[in-house]
Amino acid sequence: MRRLVRETAIAPDDLILPLFVTPGKGVKKPIKSMPGHFQLSVDNIRKEAKEAGDLGISSVILFGIPEYKDPEGSSAYDPKGPVQAAIAEIKAKVPGLIVITDVCACEYTSHGHCGIIKNNDVDNDATLELLSREALSHAEAGADIVAPSDMMDGRVSAIRSTLDDNGFTQVPIMSYAAKYASAFYGPFREAAESTPQFGDRRTYQMDPANSDEAIREVMLDVTEGADIVMVKPALPYLDIIRRIKSEFNYPVAAYNVSGEFSMIKAAAEKGWLDGERAMMESLVSIKRAGADMILTYFAKEAAKVLQKEG
Repeated sequence: MRRLVRETAIAPDDLILPLFVTPGKGVKKPIKSMPGHFQLSVDNIRKEAKEAGDLGISSVILFGIPEYKDPEGSSAYDPKGPVQAAIAEIKAKVPGLIVITDVCACEYTSHGHCGIIKNNDVDNDATLELLSREALSHAEAGADIVAPSDMMDGRVSAIRSTLDDNGFTQVPIMSYAAKYASAFYGPFREAAESTPQFGDRRTYQMDPANSDEAIREVMLDVTEGADIVMVKPALPYLDIIRRIKSEFNYPVAAYNVSGEFSMIKAAAEKGWLDGERAMMESLVSIKRAGADMILTYFAKEAAKVLQKEG
């Protein structure tokens, strides 16, 4: 009876699984702060993507750990880089799966920031070319969707122009439109090896206290041509998800980030809560708030629960 009158439903194809690609072969390096997740070489990424697809998960999003880093993040657009190689492998071996790529510089720069540094801070305009070249390299490798996460002003317009000028007019942009300067990113920085070497990212990520600013940021990205807008993190910003969905009626993604994942895992490990129930309750709350799709490290676990219930 409860299921018959349930207002909010979640399905495996609402979920997007983040994966971390690293150079080499046969690599499966555990991420200590994110139980069950690994840095994976392309051969193991293929296996993980196949398993995700078999569980009914619609999409994966790829983050790269390059062989080399420099101040300009030039490895981000290396056509032989780990993300580019993983895209081609997944599209060839798991053709029904949507491949999304994170477009940012933090994994590729030696200083760990999301763009080109000038005068000890990120230079917004100088970074746009880097992001455009990275997005283009992903599209050329076969990415279905590119997802800029840097929070530079004007990046959606710059990427859209570059893709269109090179014949990739059908590649959508999933914009990290409202990305907050959050304490919940800690485990991700271990996973992606992207901790800033100085300062922090508050000069270009949003103040957690601001709600109206999120509306302005989303409006800018929509105007510039974003096809999907994202809120990151998810759980502390359910009100933002709801506002954006209500005010724009646009496809909304929400990122259930690494810290949200790891705190449930840690509490469950200590026996302080039921990990499976907390996982599902969290994901349903994000969907109920208005998210159409959820990027989550729980994707495979949740899909298994949903298959069992289904």
